[in-house]
Amino acid sequence: MVGRLFVIAVVAADLVFAAAALERFEAVEPHMGTLFRIELYAPSREQAAAAFQAAFARIHELDLVFSDYNPASEAMRLCRDSQGRPVQVSADLFFVLEASKRLSEASGGGFDVTAAPAIRLWREARRTGVLPTREALDKAQASRSWRDVKLDGAGSTVTLEPGMLLDFGAIAKGYAADAALDVIRGLGITSALVAASGDISAGDPPPGKPGWRVGLEWPHSAYSDRPQVLWLQNAAVSTSGDSEQFVEIGGTRYSHIIDARTLQALTRRVTVSVIARRGVDADPLATTLSILDPQAGMALLERYPGSAALITVLESGKSTRVMRSANWPMDAEGVR
Repeated sequence: MVGRLFVIAVVAADLVFAAAALERFEAVEPHMGTLFRIELYAPSREQAAAAFQAAFARIHELDLVFSDYNPASEAMRLCRDSQGRPVQVSADLFFVLEASKRLSEASGGGFDVTAAPAIRLWREARRTGVLPTREALDKAQASRSWRDVKLDGAGSTVTLEPGMLLDFGAIAKGYAADAALDVIRGLGITSALVAASGDISAGDPPPGKPGWRVGLEWPHSAYSDRPQVLWLQNAAVSTSGDSEQFVEIGGTRYSHIIDARTLQALTRRVTVSVIARRGVDADPLATTLSILDPQAGMALLERYPGSAALITVLESGKSTRVMRSANWPMDAEGVR
């Protein structure tokens, strides 16, 4: 997921909680092609260090499951080994494939982790400045889609058609943020936040605060009628947009986001933030709402209880459109 969020740091706590003073700790490590930052409140430096170590180890484990850059990852081995045959996969891979397929169906194929061949061609276009041809896109994708992914929950097996490739770039970081937060909670630390670039999963709020204070950056903040600040607790937020990853070719700006239905990169300027109960939903929903017509995107949210969205469309010149779902926090200090 691309797009940027920032968390306004909360000062170290000196409050007493459960008869123990909680202090703020923070750690950052590179994983999944971005930086994962973890903030948490713990009684001691030793407990915080143990939580950081376990959480980052979990993120690394998931990188070895979902990476499309590492040929030894579980996802890439599945693509090589299945070829029309069922392959037993880990609980993590099966869960994310289930979530991906559910969203693909709900979005009419706008979101599709099997669009990897087309995504790779557009990734090359951003590097070379040469557009992929329609013929090349059709040949690479070979009419494969999410419908060709067969899941068998009884045996935790996945069957892919020959030649299929998977790309989890729009869902894996959100899932990893959730998983890292779960590890931290399992160690008895409930006040924590995991941020992976534009994907944030938050637990209980910092001591004495209503939530984790999260500010949405440009263009939401620039064109909104009020500061876009969230107080996030036990929820996730993800932002998707082309402010950092795009290429201009022949006077047209092409986003890194690909509409799997057309295999074309987006050319309209849109930034979407989605609040959901879990990052595994917020992350892909932010991408999907970037692709869909705004009205269709808002309707899609109804399938995900507790979710909300803010959509900013930059049109020609300085014209903008800002759309919010009915339950998006309207006050500058809304708690979710």
